[in-house]
Parts: sequence; structure tokens; C-alpha cells
Amino acid sequence: MRLVMFGPPGAGKGTQAARLSEHFRVPALSTGDILRAAVAEGSALGKQVKSVMESGALVSDELITDVVIARMNAGDCDRGFLLDGFPRTVGQAEALEGLLSAALDGVVSIEVGEEELLARLRGRASEQGRSDDNEETIRSRLSVYKEQTAPLLPFYESRGLLRSIDGTGTPDEVFALILASLKS
Repeated sequence: MRLVMFGPPGAGKGTQAARLSEHFRVPALSTGDILRAAVAEGSALGKQVKSVMESGALVSDELITDVVIARMNAGDCDRGFLLDGFPRTVGQAEALEGLLSAALDGVVSIEVGEEELLARLRGRASEQGRSDDNEETIRSRLSVYKEQTAPLLPFYESRGLLRSIDGTGTPDEVFALILASLKS
């Protein structure tokens, strides 16, 4: 299974990617997790992206594509993968298409209203202490999603890959909706 997970910050992509990863027995590759780990390690990559992440902006297409491709070549993605946080621009999507040896099986877009997203992200910030979930950064990330990432939805819809899912239910309900959409 080769899937891309979409949705604004706080929609539940990470939660559902983890569940789908276990269900399909393929790794979930979260660019956010990869980049946060690099920042925590103080690696060269971490130093490069730290200020970009804290501002809520996107890491450059070239840099993030290199990071994802390196991770996909780690050997555990031979049976498939779930991408969470990549691609985020049409340029990244086109680069991914050019690099894959087989087509994607689907693109899951988890849809949640803005007020619900804000509430979820504020809760996550207080529970997990994530510095990238402060109010200013949250609003910036939602704006960046609308302006730069949401345009990918028609890109994947035109390829017959897009499955839009209502993400306002419980994690179990959303998971069931995703599985049902992938079977159709």
C-alpha cells in the first residue's frame, strides 16, 4: 500500500497514519517527526530547518524531497509506505511521481473545520509541550496549508486518487471511513 495522507495541521493525519501503518504493515513516514528529530539531535539538517519550522513556513521543496527519498530508500518501504506531511506542494508531488517505481494507491484527505482544528492544536500544545503549536504558529501553519498544500487536492483528484474523509468523528470512526474509502 502506497498512500499519502493530507489534511490541515490537527486533522488527525498522524493518528490515522499510525493506525493504517499497523493495518497494512507498512511504515508511516512523517516529515514532521523526521524534521523534529533532526532538530532535537542538533544535526546539520536540524539546524537548517529549525528556524523555518518555528516560523510555520515550509521547508524548501528540494530539501524535504531529499529527506523523504533518503528515508524511503532505508529498505523498509519495499512493501509500501504512508506519507504524512509530504508532498506539500505541486512541485513536491511531481518530484514524487517521477521518483516512484509504482503509482500511489491513494491520497486520503482528512477534512476538519478551522475552529475544531484550533481547539485540537491548542490541546496538543498543552499536552505535548510542542513549541511549534503556539497560537501564532498554528494560525500561520493553517494559512500555509490553505495557500500551498490545499491546491494539491485537485492535482490528485484529477488522477483519480483523492479520497476525502470527514475527520470530525472519533479516531475509530475516521479510521473506518478511511478503510471503506480505500476498498471502493
